[in-house]
Amino acid sequence: MNELILKYGCNPNQTPAKIFMKDGSALPVEVLNGKPGYINFLDALNAFQLVKELKQATGLPAAASFKHVSPAGVAVATELSDTLKKMFFVDDLALSPLASAYAAARGADRMSSFGDFAALSDVCDKETATVLSREVSDGVIAPGYTDEALTILKKKRKGGYTILKMDVNYQPAPVEHKDVYGITFSQGRNEVKIEESLFNNIVTENKTLTPSARIDLMIALITLKYTQSNSVCYVKDRMAIGIGAGQQSRIHCTRLAGNKADIWHLRAHEKVLSLPFRDDLKRPERDNTIDVYISNECEDVLRDGAWQQFFTEKPAPLTEEEKAAYLKGITGVSVGSDAFFPFGDNIERARKSGVSFVAQPGGSIRDDNVIETCNRYGIVMAMTGVRLFHH
Repeated sequence: MNELILKYGCNPNQTPAKIFMKDGSALPVEVLNGKPGYINFLDALNAFQLVKELKQATGLPAAASFKHVSPAGVAVATELSDTLKKMFFVDDLALSPLASAYAAARGADRMSSFGDFAALSDVCDKETATVLSREVSDGVIAPGYTDEALTILKKKRKGGYTILKMDVNYQPAPVEHKDVYGITFSQGRNEVKIEESLFNNIVTENKTLTPSARIDLMIALITLKYTQSNSVCYVKDRMAIGIGAGQQSRIHCTRLAGNKADIWHLRAHEKVLSLPFRDDLKRPERDNTIDVYISNECEDVLRDGAWQQFFTEKPAPLTEEEKAAYLKGITGVSVGSDAFFPFGDNIERARKSGVSFVAQPGGSIRDDNVIETCNRYGIVMAMTGVRLFHH
């Protein structure tokens, strides 16, 4: 089959809609279940490229949680601590390496991942399907599925869950096209390879780039390669913990991603982990409540007459002083940027979220100011010379 007719495009008024191969060859993606739409395919195909490249770069199973053509979370397989398992709501499950990757990707920004499209680099196993089965998700794309995994996933969404199988050997044409306002754009595909050698040009006084930081920076840059620009990505322990996508200014990307990273860290705070949720409160509602509890809107869920909707007893608030003290102890975070940091203010904001390692293209007329700011805080920065805009 070289084309697939879709119900509509981005919006219901945008018809006709379809995906197809211009050269008449068969589509490299197969629908195993459900009725995927236009945006589902945009998410799925962007996300699969990301996890495929991550697997090639790290040798580890990779997963991504996509929403509106940008990742909400990305991770590679890692041993999750008991705290992380509790943060990600998987402390009662057996996790395979691939399942740990998706649990971590989903756990990066659980608010944004609500109704995501998941991408897996490896054949989906029973453990990963079980994690997916408990989350609000629109669909999944993977190179294959075990029989047990398919059985689990086909029960989701009353049998309508979208399951896509991607040909892992598919190679797209070297030139890609895009139509905008009736005009066709053409460009060579972005085939730049993200590898550790990109981090050899360390321009700061501190040149100690640890092996784990090199992996985290690769994850950050590969994530950015498939994130709508401008974009900045914070990574910790092989997990993207804050992604700022599609902002018009670099500092707003850095702030947005940093704020998400801060929330990710604060989800591990003892007060958050011990919140006395009602047993009948569903997982998405718990995510929303945690987000509000951590934010400056904490009083909204703790005011008289409101807390009973969420908790069995009224919890103590998480104060601004407690949050600041907790975040002050965070270090070892890596941050990547898809284009150069034009001012040192980005470093000032990033270091408040525990950033110790930075990778960015460089090339700003104010590179000296950015380097000086890194030196002030002992931050290691590599200039890659590679821009990663994605539109």
